[in-house]
Amino acid sequence: MIICFDLDDTLYPEIEYVKSGFKAIGIYLNRYKIIEKSPEDISNSLIQIMNHMGRGEVIDIYLKEQGIYSKNLVKLCVSIYRKHYPTIKLHEEVIECLEKLNIQYPLYLVTDGNLTAQRQKIKALNLQKYFKKTLPTHQYGVKCSKPSTCVFEKICAWEEVEYSELVYIGDNPNKDFINLKKLGSMTIRINQGMFQDFTLSEEYMANYEISNIKQLSKYISLNE
Repeated sequence: MIICFDLDDTLYPEIEYVKSGFKAIGIYLNRYKIIEKSPEDISNSLIQIMNHMGRGEVIDIYLKEQGIYSKNLVKLCVSIYRKHYPTIKLHEEVIECLEKLNIQYPLYLVTDGNLTAQRQKIKALNLQKYFKKTLPTHQYGVKCSKPSTCVFEKICAWEEVEYSELVYIGDNPNKDFINLKKLGSMTIRINQGMFQDFTLSEEYMANYEISNIKQLSKYISLNE
């Protein structure tokens, strides 16, 4: 059996990455006197906008509020956000689970998102320690983002297994499970993070649902 994990809101809370990125923006804007406010004040303002307006245009809205909006400054802030080395960590129960699984099964990480940002997250979380391969889908092109099975096809070929021998653990029913489920893979949703309690039609939902990573032992053997 091959076990594959999603990253954001599956292995760690993505909101911690968002806060880390906002802090990096705050440090930059303060250091170069673009805004005469502390990094903490800038970061907190960005978080408040996100909480009220969602994540779509947080930076744009903030810069407009400060009277310094420009497309170039937005691009700069987005670049800082994506390239910064994040202050994030795995919770102890996640580390414990990965250590046990790593002894018994080949582990792969399959994650969507900006390639630079995902690689920085993987490095900050030291995930190479647990996974046979860490695979940001964008390294093969955006077309290989989930729900595409492009990356999973590669994993099955490397391991010489059928889809029925692959397990995928994720959090987002919009894209994580639909095609793998059709191909006979076991899909497990950890119901946490941004999509917590979000529901779609049955074809999009995972075969099984758990509330935290400790409950994986219901469906995957974990030797103590």
